[in-house]
Amino acid sequence: MPRTVPLLVLLLTQGLVLPAAAEAPDDAALRKEALGLFEPIPPKPEPVPDPARVELGRALFFEPRLSEGHNISCNTCHNLGTGGADLASVSLGHRWQKGGRNSPTVLNAVYNTAQFWDGRAANLAEQAGGPMQNPVEMASNPDHVTEMLSGIHGYAPLFARAFPGEADPVSFANATAAIAAFEETLITPDAPFDRWLRGDDTALGEKEKQGLQLFISEGCASCHNGRNIGGNGYQPFGLVETPDAAVRPPDDKGRFAVTKTASDEYTFRVAPLRNVALTPPYFHSGAVWDLRTAVQVMATAQLGANVNEAQVDEMVAFLVSLTGEAPTVVYPVLPPSTADTPRPKP
Repeated sequence: MPRTVPLLVLLLTQGLVLPAAAEAPDDAALRKEALGLFEPIPPKPEPVPDPARVELGRALFFEPRLSEGHNISCNTCHNLGTGGADLASVSLGHRWQKGGRNSPTVLNAVYNTAQFWDGRAANLAEQAGGPMQNPVEMASNPDHVTEMLSGIHGYAPLFARAFPGEADPVSFANATAAIAAFEETLITPDAPFDRWLRGDDTALGEKEKQGLQLFISEGCASCHNGRNIGGNGYQPFGLVETPDAAVRPPDDKGRFAVTKTASDEYTFRVAPLRNVALTPPYFHSGAVWDLRTAVQVMATAQLGANVNEAQVDEMVAFLVSLTGEAPTVVYPVLPPSTADTPRPKP
């Protein structure tokens, strides 16, 4: 029988070259570059918010009586069991009205520069008060919220502990401040990416590291950076190519509604990407349900890049590595209504 010649020997003797495998990223160099762009989430909130305010805020976060119909709480649209969002294109509000934009996650929201897709709320307290007053969402108002909480007598000692020394601590401002204190605790540390940033070479596989390298080299990290991998700036959506009208509805001009500045048309807060694998659908329109498709849309619309299937796989693997440890939240037992509690208005 003729002797079998190994394929590699045959190819080399004929002067042929095998296709080069993708070069594995150098951990030390990649980590150094990554640490210049990103920051791991700390193991606990910094600074730690006041425990009494957190306790009150936790109750109010789950309190449906803050809404006019007594059927919508903060957790309705920012469900802590589903990544801090509601897994709907747009949320349903008072009298089943549809909201105008996808509800962003509340997890790690403390690390965002501003709140909402258009940045109209400067901080978590302003954000907490917005939906309560929105006629499409919770359809209440500050006076009614205060009246409601005063009429639920079990809240009085919680407000007194959270805001000691105040003559009348039950107020709309204190309610939103308490919700903000609770939301400051809703962080997701110890994602594989965080462990890798801290020096654990085994926390990411080669596919995830290839995805990180692409995320940086292709320009994604020029906007999606910082502790929350985004949430810290604004960019036009459709910087290079305008997305499909279903993805970027032409009648929603984003931050322009806040600033009335022409250059802010179709500009939105850069989406934070922490736990992004848990929170479909994507974009302010909630029009894209698949993370792979979202990566492709962003590559085309923002970078003018055509990424192949293997590159999309790698970047999605990196994005999945941003899923952190969910906070443990005990569902509160809320104080009961009394004869003084205003009745719901369906």
